[in-house]
Amino acid sequence: MTRTPLVLIDVITDEGIVGRSYLRCYTEVALAPLVQLVGNLATLVERTSAAPATVEATLRRQLRLLGVAGLTGMALAGLDMALWDAQAKAGGLPLVTLLGGEPRPVPAYASLRTMRPAAAAVEAADAAAAGFTAVKVKLGRADLAADLDSVRAVRTAVGDTVKIMADYNQSLPVPEAIARIRVLDDEGLTWIEEPTDSADIAGHARIRDRARTAIQVGENWCGVNELAANLAAGSSDHVTLDVMRIGGVSGWLRAGALAGAAGRLVSSHTFGEVSAHLLAVTPTAHWLEYLDHAGPVLTEPMVVRDGLAEVPSRPGNGLDWDEDLIAPLISHRT
Repeated sequence: MTRTPLVLIDVITDEGIVGRSYLRCYTEVALAPLVQLVGNLATLVERTSAAPATVEATLRRQLRLLGVAGLTGMALAGLDMALWDAQAKAGGLPLVTLLGGEPRPVPAYASLRTMRPAAAAVEAADAAAAGFTAVKVKLGRADLAADLDSVRAVRTAVGDTVKIMADYNQSLPVPEAIARIRVLDDEGLTWIEEPTDSADIAGHARIRDRARTAIQVGENWCGVNELAANLAAGSSDHVTLDVMRIGGVSGWLRAGALAGAAGRLVSSHTFGEVSAHLLAVTPTAHWLEYLDHAGPVLTEPMVVRDGLAEVPSRPGNGLDWDEDLIAPLISHRT
């Protein structure tokens, strides 16, 4: 991956406060529709209260028949994140402080960008040299032998003190996942993520039942109801929340409370800048995934030192666009 399409959102209040957030829509095919959808939803709440709860309730009523999964949920979450940023700035507070916490370092792992053993080993070694104490490698190549090659190459590169997580990105049928994980159980992995289709709750529960390594699921859950269904089925040992899919800051707060009540450790999926604030107030916070997508368009990219993501103490969530850089890059505007 050399490019990623981002939707940058500015919400401007009557007081001149600008709340910011961004969305990552994975494919440029969805970029223009998502930009338009964000703009369309925004028109429904113009000249109204900027309180996140008020806007969320209004938009959910408008979307009741359509639903808030997919692009509609992403657009709703993007507006929600920007409104929380504006509210924190209005109070002169970092987002984490507005949410009842305080800025503190959050443990972060480096999410590797390649699956191939040699390249993954180089990435992992660079991450360890930079101070990361955990890395995640993507698996799901041709067969189990290829997966083992990747895991063992990374282990050789980082040694025994750095934790290794593995992510299958939903690539395996349930029987194949069980067969591979039975072998991977001997590799000392911290967790194995999304071995099968994220919508297959029963399948993940079967895999978890047969695995000794912790199973982690959640980055594709759309809202707290999907989290609740997975918790009830016992589909995973730990959960990953994606602030864009789970419902923005408002959705994360509900999901984090529910996961904590169930005793599940909570990690984040991408969106490190906002997720750092949220993990700092999540009762069972585990790891922040560091995979920098927005850094090139920010005046102050996220800082990770010695494996700890810094939660900025300036007001808001910390996002500030490099306007000179992004101006020629914007392809769709509303």
